[in-house]
Amino acid sequence: MTQNFKNLDISCAHGYKLSARFYPSQNEQHLSPILICPANGIVKGFYHAFASWLTEQGHAVMTFDLRGIGDSLHSALKKSKASIQDWGQLDIPAAIDTLIEKTQAQQVTLIGYSAGGQLLGIVPNYHKVNQLIAIAGSTGHVKGLKGRTKTLAPLMFKLVFPISRIFKGYGATKMLGMGENLPKDVAKQWAQFCSKPGYVMNAMGTTIFDDFHEKIQIPITVLWASDDEIATEANVKDLLRLYPNAKTTMIEVKPQQYQHKAIGHMHMFRKSHQNIWPLIKEQIKA
Repeated sequence: MTQNFKNLDISCAHGYKLSARFYPSQNEQHLSPILICPANGIVKGFYHAFASWLTEQGHAVMTFDLRGIGDSLHSALKKSKASIQDWGQLDIPAAIDTLIEKTQAQQVTLIGYSAGGQLLGIVPNYHKVNQLIAIAGSTGHVKGLKGRTKTLAPLMFKLVFPISRIFKGYGATKMLGMGENLPKDVAKQWAQFCSKPGYVMNAMGTTIFDDFHEKIQIPITVLWASDDEIATEANVKDLLRLYPNAKTTMIEVKPQQYQHKAIGHMHMFRKSHQNIWPLIKEQIKA
């Protein structure tokens, strides 16, 4: 099978290199290029089928690994100094600039998955994004969780992460089926940010000092599954309230509407659930 993407490096401020894939558009429409911003611990290859499908619709697409994750981890994980503010203030901005350079577009459309849809408000070049589509996007506030995750999250945040930080030097998420293991500071911040409403707002004035949430006026659309235990309706609303001047839309996706037993937090990008992808495509502004 012919490889339909090119591997490339993204150069961030201060010289850090991220590993990325660039998927050229498969037709001549030259629609808005799309940057897929990944979830916590989810590597770029996870989005391959979805990215390939988007190129058939006329979009150039780029996926990448955040620092400390996948091919953007350059040493032992316990040595990684990556943080969530690095992802939002350094990695995503560099990815935006790289995609613009590759496509010569003025702006990009950002499709953020979970954590990848939480950080636009701290991205300094937010003005180069024409729209945010957040898949399973929410603040993940622990009190807004439901089901089994409502029980497991406090155990992960208060027990698994602190213990694995001490004995392994990183946040152990792989054994929980939640993607790659996380750099220790990312895991620590994730727990802190989800402990109160507002996610990154809990770091303002301590580790994060640049807040662009109120300046953002672009369309922001969140698609979340009715059986998602993390991106619940309450947590989606908690995210969107951070953008008081944006044009926000919420779309609840029910598994039975698409003949699926489950969608949850993880399945919307999977090839098995590709009948949902046209709904995502419909949200992309011309």
